Amino acid sequence: MPKTALIAVGGNSLIRAGQKGTVAEQMANARRTAAAMVGLIRDGRRLVITHGNGPQVGAQLLRSERASDQVPGQTLDVCGASSQGEIGYMLAQSLEHELIAAGLKVPVVGIVTQTLVSPDDPAMQHPTKPIGPFYSQAEAEARKRAFGWQIVEDAARGYRRVVPSPEPLEIVELEVIRELVNHGVLVIAVGGGGIPVVRDDGGYRGVEAVIDKDRASALLASKLGVDLFVISTDTDYVYLNYKRPGQRPIESVTAEEMTAYFKAGHFPPGNMGPKVESALRFLAAGGAEVIITSYECLNEAVAGKAGTHILGGTTAGHPEGRATAKVGG
Repeated sequence: MPKTALIAVGGNSLIRAGQKGTVAEQMANARRTAAAMVGLIRDGRRLVITHGNGPQVGAQLLRSERASDQVPGQTLDVCGASSQGEIGYMLAQSLEHELIAAGLKVPVVGIVTQTLVSPDDPAMQHPTKPIGPFYSQAEAEARKRAFGWQIVEDAARGYRRVVPSPEPLEIVELEVIRELVNHGVLVIAVGGGGIPVVRDDGGYRGVEAVIDKDRASALLASKLGVDLFVISTDTDYVYLNYKRPGQRPIESVTAEEMTAYFKAGHFPPGNMGPKVESALRFLAAGGAEVIITSYECLNEAVAGKAGTHILGGTTAGHPEGRATAKVGG
């Protein structure tokens, strides 16, 4: 059986810092991301790809709100579904283009994926995830009255809507994804953490929430039993004392050691924290290895020459030829 890797693509892979997020920009970025993955496929790996969708959902919500006097507005779960289709299309087309250029015949498909959450999750009563644009206080209060939104203040930039971020419990389309992967299909799934749904009268019902993409990716990786879980982000390594005196990269570390760093507060909740936490969840569920790195370093990282490698068990391995990152690099 070929080795299988799940790669969680960060939102920065489609919209880079300083970009407006045009379709042309996103397609060009998707091509670069796809090109980085072809080397892994050439080496015989089967891939499952997940992705973020924050900027795209924000844009869809804004379009929906501004056009609400002409067409019915869309709920957050529907915007999430739309963004999965949008990003899945761009990634699938880019992957197909790069695979053809490399002379590889691998079918690619994007699956609009639902993720089950509990209506009793404490997060449902305590929304914390900011979404959408910033508003003035008056604008925010008007939307709170009109739509029942919960609003938080960001002193530097204004006011934003917040929604729940519940725990992912099940991937509804898991068996479909598994069947496709077993048949050699490159699957794009669980975009943006999946569409949050709860059980309802024998079926499912979408809810206004956002699921952490890396947590849902870790759940899917565990359920599929992949050999490798890769979290693609905007840094080449995970760092201790990030952007502080004594900053240094983590190259190879055990889950036990990484847990100690996590508890010591090295990884902020709004930055690297959820990625490290998701990596540790995958390993705790029996996974063997997680790599956290940038998509530019993807092939080098899988070859053991870059990126942060978090290993299950209590003894960290140090692959031969591991490159040493420069402090602050």
